[in-house]
Amino acid sequence: MHYLGRYFIFLGSLFRNREKFGVYTKLVLDECIQIGINSVFIVSIVSTFIGAVTCVQTAYNMVSPFVPTYIISLIVRDMTVLELAPTITCVVLSGKVGSNIASGLGTMRITEQIDALEVMGINSSSYLILPKVLASMITFPMLVILSGFLSIYGGYIAGTLAKLITSEEYIYGLRSDFNPFNITFALIKSIVFAFLISTISSFKGYYTSGGALEVGQASTAAVTNSCIAVLAADFLLAQLLL
Repeated sequence: MHYLGRYFIFLGSLFRNREKFGVYTKLVLDECIQIGINSVFIVSIVSTFIGAVTCVQTAYNMVSPFVPTYIISLIVRDMTVLELAPTITCVVLSGKVGSNIASGLGTMRITEQIDALEVMGINSSSYLILPKVLASMITFPMLVILSGFLSIYGGYIAGTLAKLITSEEYIYGLRSDFNPFNITFALIKSIVFAFLISTISSFKGYYTSGGALEVGQASTAAVTNSCIAVLAADFLLAQLLL
């Protein structure tokens, strides 16, 4: 409870004594590049192979001759949109982005750069962390959309090359019984996960004390706690919105 209360106090400090709006514009754009653009490669690789594996394993378990083949792509689509694209992508990003945020802020803390900002009268938490939170909430939905597309396309490539399903059947399954709210649900999850990952990682890094060893420990704790928060929020959002 002590850490939870300290976390909410930390969130409140992000919005007190903020700088002018123009100050954050360049900071947010820089963080979008650092968080979003630099994560495209790992997200692309993971998503493509997840879609391919889902398609192959679904086809492997389709043993009944009474089940139409297009069900394979329908399952790939629903699993991708509802769970694999938003959740798995954000778990991967919690390792890449979360550890980067925590280690960066932790290093600034132990080298007294954050203290220097406070001496100059700048709200260090707002100046350093708010751009990271905003950039995460902007770029994570984009990465989730990219992940969903590549996952479905990876399933298409794997299914057609392995002769598990024809192109026509795969496309028919993608269009069959489609619920547009699933896209909205995935984007809502991505925004919530982005907020949790960025704030938890920033919290762990911002309050680092000690030396280089503690920076590594803060980075590890940030990734662990972010993953747990993402999975817990995933369950709660599924209960509330589905």
